[in-house]
Amino acid sequence: MSFYRTYLLPGLVFQSLVIGGGYGTGRELVEFFMQEGPVVGLWGMGIATLIWGVVIALTFELCRLGGHRDYRSFLRGLLGRWWPSYEVVYLIGLVLVVSVLGSAAGRIAAEMTGAPDLVGNALVIALVGVLAFYGTGLIERVLSVWSVALYAVFAAVVLVALSELGDGVRAALTEAPNEGSSLRAGARYAAYNVGLVPAILFVTRHLPSRRAALISGGLAGVLAMLPGVLIYLAMLGVYPAVLTEPVPSDFVLATLDLPLPRLVFQVILFGTFVETGISLVHGFNLRLDGMLTERGRSLKRSERMAVAAGMLVVALFVADAVGLIALIASGYGALTWAYWLVFVLPVLVVGLRRLLKPAVG
Repeated sequence: MSFYRTYLLPGLVFQSLVIGGGYGTGRELVEFFMQEGPVVGLWGMGIATLIWGVVIALTFELCRLGGHRDYRSFLRGLLGRWWPSYEVVYLIGLVLVVSVLGSAAGRIAAEMTGAPDLVGNALVIALVGVLAFYGTGLIERVLSVWSVALYAVFAAVVLVALSELGDGVRAALTEAPNEGSSLRAGARYAAYNVGLVPAILFVTRHLPSRRAALISGGLAGVLAMLPGVLIYLAMLGVYPAVLTEPVPSDFVLATLDLPLPRLVFQVILFGTFVETGISLVHGFNLRLDGMLTERGRSLKRSERMAVAAGMLVVALFVADAVGLIALIASGYGALTWAYWLVFVLPVLVVGLRRLLKPAVG
């Protein structure tokens, strides 16, 4: 159990953080990678994985050294008096990502049940609120269990897709044009995702040493990208038609015309929206709790749930006004460069400098 908590749990929680905001739907993968070209996109995913692993490893070690458990205290140590600049970007990113997952949740719920999108939106709010109420212990257990189920289902989807759509996958990899830049794709995609990692600093309490922090951080990059690579390969089976679909991963199963596997996948996908939502909101709640602790009180359970529900409601209004494809194409693209400035570069500079000092613990 200690091996799991130290080396695997941080990566599973990070995977839960990044998947629901777009790559679970496949839309993120289309915007950032597939439009660059199928093969270029795969190389870009490799570059993003490398950036994730390095930045997360350094972040975990900095947290371990400083004893940080929430992003407010961590960013104070990293950016000094400039730490509020991260908070501004983080809150914009939180609303943006939750808007995307809320929009996708409504669409998936409508596909599964025929109910209005509002039903899916309300269910996400309720589930995130319940998890926020019970706190870190339950959140870690739910995220890790759901992540394991997600790996299994995504792997099954890829096997079916490669079996039924293998000719399309091969054609996409060998015949489609590849005129984009894998470095640009990987750098853009990596930054806005890894820029959210301070939301999950609660997992660093399981890291006893520098070695543990660096290994678990490196593994986190791989564990988080693996499901994305699987669903990317499956989507190549219906390339280029998949490029214009709001929920490309579901479009693959609709093309295969397999009702039961599609339903199972939709249930798992819906759960990923809850995963990402609670990861982001719980990180914000820990930040509020840290601020209140300095004033002699703590955040009550009911207040955690109210904050979670309130943030989701605001985000869903944004999603309804803008739309899923536009949110990912425009919002994510702009946000990525802000995260390079206020998080990725500072972590690389400060983290590498401190890494050269003798290890402590």
